[in-house]
Amino acid sequence: MNIKRSIVIRVRVIFILVALAACAIPYKVAVVQLVEGEKWKAKAEQVNFQYREVPATRGNIYASDGSLLATSLPFYQVAIDPTVVDEEDYKSGLDALAEQLANFYKDKNATAYKRMIHDARTNKKQYLMINRKQINYQEMQAMRTWPIFKEGRIDGGVIFEKIERRYQPFTSLASRTLGTLNQDGVGSGIEYSFNTQLKGQSGKALFQRLSGGVWKPLFNEEDIKPLDGYDIQTTLDVNIQDVAETALRNQLKDREAAFGSVIVMEVATGHVKAISNLQKNAAGTGYVESYNYAVGDMGSVEPGSTFKLVSMLALLEENKVSPNDMIETGNGVHYFYRQPMYDAKNGGYGTITIRQAFEKSSNVAISKLVDMHFGSSPSKFLAYLDKVGLAQPLNLQLMGEGKPFFKKPGTKTWYGTSLPWISIGYESKLNPIHTLALYNAVANGGKMVKPLFVKSVSNGAQVIQTFEPQVIRESIASPKTIAQLQELLLGVVENGTARNIKNPNYKIAGKTGTAQKIINGSYQEIYYTSFAGYFPADRPKYSMIVVIDSPKGIAVFGGDVSAPVFKDIADKIYATDLDLSVVNQSKISPAQTIGAKFPYIASGKSEELQSIFDYLKLPFKSPAQGDWVTAANNAGQFQQVETEKSVVPNVSGMSLRDALYILENKGLKVNFNGKGKVLTQSISPGTPLAPNSTIELVLG
Repeated sequence: MNIKRSIVIRVRVIFILVALAACAIPYKVAVVQLVEGEKWKAKAEQVNFQYREVPATRGNIYASDGSLLATSLPFYQVAIDPTVVDEEDYKSGLDALAEQLANFYKDKNATAYKRMIHDARTNKKQYLMINRKQINYQEMQAMRTWPIFKEGRIDGGVIFEKIERRYQPFTSLASRTLGTLNQDGVGSGIEYSFNTQLKGQSGKALFQRLSGGVWKPLFNEEDIKPLDGYDIQTTLDVNIQDVAETALRNQLKDREAAFGSVIVMEVATGHVKAISNLQKNAAGTGYVESYNYAVGDMGSVEPGSTFKLVSMLALLEENKVSPNDMIETGNGVHYFYRQPMYDAKNGGYGTITIRQAFEKSSNVAISKLVDMHFGSSPSKFLAYLDKVGLAQPLNLQLMGEGKPFFKKPGTKTWYGTSLPWISIGYESKLNPIHTLALYNAVANGGKMVKPLFVKSVSNGAQVIQTFEPQVIRESIASPKTIAQLQELLLGVVENGTARNIKNPNYKIAGKTGTAQKIINGSYQEIYYTSFAGYFPADRPKYSMIVVIDSPKGIAVFGGDVSAPVFKDIADKIYATDLDLSVVNQSKISPAQTIGAKFPYIASGKSEELQSIFDYLKLPFKSPAQGDWVTAANNAGQFQQVETEKSVVPNVSGMSLRDALYILENKGLKVNFNGKGKVLTQSISPGTPLAPNSTIELVLG
């Protein structure tokens, strides 16, 4: 009886609970609808409408002369809201629009495009991506004239979604220095280091979320327009950059090297005029810029013999030696704590002057001198690293600068052999740009300036920020020591390991470097070669360093591999820099020009020659009469080329282009051999013209 009663009670309780729940559900619905309705409505609007970020147009990057190095070009993806199009416009224009789209994109026929747009309109789809292919500005402007699209965004529903793409007009030229930036804000070079200035200030625009997670931009008066980024003017010279990159690439190919770097810097200002870093591509078929070895941490390596400049500076500053003192190098082998130090020359150099030791890059001589005078106080020697600005990073404008590394006395890695090996560029790490800063300081009379890559930041014509030359050390050594170092560096090219780049037109000063590389924990006969220096030696304007890693061939030392690249670049700069290669004619009296040896002057168009003379400030005058002239001698005197009479003209000294123009206009057939200017012509000038005659030209 008690059991039955208990069951009845439980059943009644369940019925009561169910009834209460049934009442609670409509109550909750009512609360949601009436009380919380506004809150949920706001949430729905927040989900479907958002103010989203609109990126600003990124600033441009320019060379020192204003040449454009990097810019943002607008590209567009085309979408449409077919629901807003007027019915009459829609019916009259759809077939023609579909035909235009099919002809332009060529990925589907007109029927498919028509069906795609019509289905979207029927299903009231407010956003349809026409094609994901990006189009340029000119193509967008053309599309604006198409049926339906010509009605614009409001009435035609067309949406041109802007996507900016970074573009470098000079393609790979200085591409690593210009750098990149990905969507996460990570990158390299100037693009990354000056991203704050370049990126501008993003705006805000209202977007509507459609089915499929697509966000459609809307017009709204409350949109905040983005502010374009600032422009960057670099110190780079596109002509020097091109010369440097070409010379480096050619040598890398010839020597099948792993990678190489070149930096060209202006001595007085520290302006980097060119910087190139090339390494083998993945396929091993060519060379590309993928890492800045000249500046970055991966470029920090044992510098080799270019570091001997520091050793000589310390010895000279301490008055320990004189360049004319004698040093015994023996048979080219010297032992430090049972570890042999070798000279490159088998059998050694015997007894030589310290000057000769530096010129010949004797490891034995330099290490013996440093160990002799600093062995009991190695910290005193290493203190010179701070004095010359090599102990710490240079805090360059480019992020990712490698840190110099030198062993310190008293640490676990310091051995009795450490100082001798450091003195010749081992057991330490330096970037090429750190080494160049040192050599530039010697060229600059002892004043060390920071290498600069960027001159200014501007907003249109308004300069926002300028970067003036910055002095790191007022003097890295006494004037006497600097003068001695300059003589030693000149001697390397005049008499030493870089004699092969000696130039009769101007003097180069510098030092070769060759360092064995550590492979699997031991030094191998694989080399890191370099040459650092400046030119012209008597009035330095440019400093430069060339490094080439792991060259192949028989002669693989710095003087054989890197120094020729230095000379190739320096020769071209010297030939094109008017401050270096052209004498100021205003300082020469007319009497001094009599009998003087003038540059070779080609024949050609009178007005063209005269414009060249005026630009170069040369005291030459071409004749007032006549379009074509030929050089009578090398003293600026010219004779008119007869082109009017029916005789064979004199084209001697002309370029092939000019000679062909004149002769073929006379009805002559021209054959030629050789390259350069016209040396001889088979039919003498002044000979009466004969129909269908052939004239032979020899060029040289």
